[in-house]
Amino acid sequence: MNLLVTGGAGFLGYHLCNKLKDKFEKLLIIDIAPIKPEEYPENIEYYNVDVRDYERVKEITKKADLVVHGAAALPLWKKRDIFTTNVDGTRNVLRAAKELNKDRVVFVSSTAVYGIPKRHPIYEDDELQGVGPYGESKIIAEQICAEERKKGMIVPVIRPKTFIGTGRMGVFYILYDWVYSGVKIPIIGDGSNRYQLLEVEDLVDSIYSALTLPESDVNDTFNIGAERFNTVYEDLTEFLNFANTGSQVMRTPARLVKFFLAIAWYLRVSPLYKWVYGTADKDSFVAIDKAKARLNYKPKFSNAEALIRSYQWFLAHREEIIRNKEEGVTHTAPWKQGVIGLFKRLLK
Repeated sequence: MNLLVTGGAGFLGYHLCNKLKDKFEKLLIIDIAPIKPEEYPENIEYYNVDVRDYERVKEITKKADLVVHGAAALPLWKKRDIFTTNVDGTRNVLRAAKELNKDRVVFVSSTAVYGIPKRHPIYEDDELQGVGPYGESKIIAEQICAEERKKGMIVPVIRPKTFIGTGRMGVFYILYDWVYSGVKIPIIGDGSNRYQLLEVEDLVDSIYSALTLPESDVNDTFNIGAERFNTVYEDLTEFLNFANTGSQVMRTPARLVKFFLAIAWYLRVSPLYKWVYGTADKDSFVAIDKAKARLNYKPKFSNAEALIRSYQWFLAHREEIIRNKEEGVTHTAPWKQGVIGLFKRLLK
């Protein structure tokens, strides 16, 4: 069987291809971003295709048996690109799969669809209220999936928490860079809130289950996150103790810091968008009971363990990252620190 992975050049796509390389004859990748072939298994076929191009999407889908739709425009993209990629792209992938009678499409959504809820844990049937264009576009994309599911398609929807692992940069590059430098690590608020993360290997396991288990088990929506996590202060402290660079958690007044970050984001001098700073001092964790029962989901890594694994990769590749200077707006590129980078010198 052949598997099509849209967004295969991204952080999740890279891990899907490498972990599932022995599960499929061919791994077909659709992405507008290039890949580094040496980092992928030999049985890939890469296509420089935009998911907004229906005819090209359909052409490649013909070669696949199953589809994982992970291509998405992230929050740092322009609003128009976010909606056309995340909504129109999803519609194109499902339409192509339906017309070609493909078995199933696993859609990778986000827990950003819940906004900033007041009740935890969050269950799959709780109210959806996306924060910003990204969260809003994911809600619309999920609605498209639900419509096609009602018409007979098998469309499992995966809602992962923020996932990290080897190769993860983006906003986490900023954290790791500060930790490596041994500076204080400011958190928004006192860190007594619980913020669930997710190791990307655990996410890949859940997606593979959604691809292969019986339709009666998977044709639904599933939260995916770590099972073992503590407060933000406790998880960060465990991570910083491992790093052993002298960095310590620094509590800050939440309202003042969020006010500053809101202005910085409005002026686009900070990479920290509303979803990041708006939820940082709030509880944010989902119930994973349904995934455990229906997808046989068994997360292996805690928050702190996921952070440590990701940081170890950063240490091994730091010199290469600095040498390449490939800043960008994806999870696989270092983000420009902007105005917040100015404070790094003050927090020694």
